[in-house]
Amino acid sequence: MGSMEFQADIWVRGEHHATTQAIGPVPREPGDWTDGDIVLVLEGMLRALERAHDPSAEADRPVSLRGFSWIVSPFESGGVVIALELTLGAVVAGPFDVAESALSAKIERVMAADRAATQAAAQTVH
Repeated sequence: MGSMEFQADIWVRGEHHATTQAIGPVPREPGDWTDGDIVLVLEGMLRALERAHDPSAEADRPVSLRGFSWIVSPFESGGVVIALELTLGAVVAGPFDVAESALSAKIERVMAADRAATQAAAQTVH
């Protein structure tokens, strides 16, 4: 079972070619991903897009799980891919051997938890 890296295809808006980067590692296989693993995957995808746009971007710069649309889609040869779209461009990772509905539900839960944490932090008076 060990950790895994995965491939992401990245398109920066305004450029005519895509690049591919390895992202990870993620400690578990896709069917066993925890919410923390989902955060690692999404943050890895967002950082890869940022590095493709700006190679000098810091690899461990904090990223926000907001400001993008996402979808989990079937992949033609099996499994599913995660696609993120931002103003900056798009990044597609996978395929992952996991049910589309299960992965979508996990990502939705992670995104909702991030929104709730952000709202709570915004309401905190110091």
